[in-house]
Amino acid sequence: IYSREHRKMSQLFSLLVLLALSLCVLETSCREWPVPYVRHQSRPSENPYCKAQYAFCPTGYSDGHFPEMAKDDTIEVFVLKAPVWEFKFGDLLGDFNIMHDAIGFRSMKTGLNYTTEWYELFQLFNCTFPHVVKDRSSPLWCNQGAACLYPGIDDNHWKANGTLTKVAEMNGAQFNQLAEYIHWDNKTGLYYETWRVHNSTGPNSTVWFNPYDCANYVIRVFEYMGRALGVNFTKDYQANYTFISLISDMPQFLANESDIFGPNKTNATLAAEIMDFYSNFQAHQSILHFLESLVRAFDDVFLKKEFYLYYNSAYWLLPMKKPYVRLSYEYVPFVRP
Repeated sequence: IYSREHRKMSQLFSLLVLLALSLCVLETSCREWPVPYVRHQSRPSENPYCKAQYAFCPTGYSDGHFPEMAKDDTIEVFVLKAPVWEFKFGDLLGDFNIMHDAIGFRSMKTGLNYTTEWYELFQLFNCTFPHVVKDRSSPLWCNQGAACLYPGIDDNHWKANGTLTKVAEMNGAQFNQLAEYIHWDNKTGLYYETWRVHNSTGPNSTVWFNPYDCANYVIRVFEYMGRALGVNFTKDYQANYTFISLISDMPQFLANESDIFGPNKTNATLAAEIMDFYSNFQAHQSILHFLESLVRAFDDVFLKKEFYLYYNSAYWLLPMKKPYVRLSYEYVPFVRP
C-alpha cells in the first residue's frame, strides 16, 4: 500500500512541477528581479543619425583606459558631484538633488590627478527616449554611454555647487587592478539606462530594473574597490545618489526588439503602439506639437497607466501606479572589506 501511495504522490508532485514550469514559460513571475543588465562582446558603430550636441570626452581617453601607477604609490580617491547641466543652469538642478557623479584620483608619488566619469554619448534625452523618424518603421535609439578618463580634477567645478571629498586611499597595485576592471566594464557595458523601476516607494520595494548611468558607474566602481580590492572607505562621508524611478506593478515582457520590428515581425499592432507611445517624447517640436504630445503622454502614463520600457534590446510594458514617477536622493553605503 505504501508503495502504491508513494507512486501516486510522486506522480502528483511531478505534475505540479511541470505545471509550475509551464507557468514560468508563459508568465514573467519566474523571472529574475531586478532584470540583469546584459553585457556585450564589442561596441557597435552608431547610426549616423545620432549626433552629439557636445563632444564626448573631448580632453581625455574615451576608451576609458588608465595610466599605470607604481605599485608602491599611494592613490587618494575622491567623490565628485555637481548639479546636472550646471554649465547651462548653474546650481538650479542641485536644489532638487539632481546630481552628476564622478570619481577623482590623485597620485601622491607624481602629484598627478585624474577624473573618471561615465555618461551618455548623445545626451540624456536621447538615451531616455528614441527618435521616431519619418519613413522608419522602428524606434531609433541613440543610447550608448561610456567611461571617460581625463587628466586633472577641476576643483572649482566640483566644489562650487557640489562635492569634492576624499573617501579612501589605495596603493598603486590596487589602482592598476581597478584600471583593468574599469576598462573591461567600459568595453562590455554599452547602453545607458535612465530609469529605476520598482513596485513602491517603500524601503522594502521590489526593484524590477536598475539604472545604468553616471551614479551606477560610481556605485559599481566603489563596490569593486571594497569587495574585490579590499579598499577601506572613510566612515565620515555618507554617499547619496540621484534616482529617477518609475513605479509599476510587475512588468510584462513583450518581445525582443528584433521580434517586434524585424523582418519577421508577427504583431504589427504592438509595433504601432510602441511607435505611437514614443512619438509623444520627441525633442525639437514646435510649441503646439509639444503641448499636444504632453497631453497624449499624460493620457498614456497617468490615465491608461502604461509605459513602454526599452531594456536590454527588448520591450516591456509597465503597469504604472501611483505615484508613477519619483525623484529621490538616496544613501548607498560603501562596500567594506
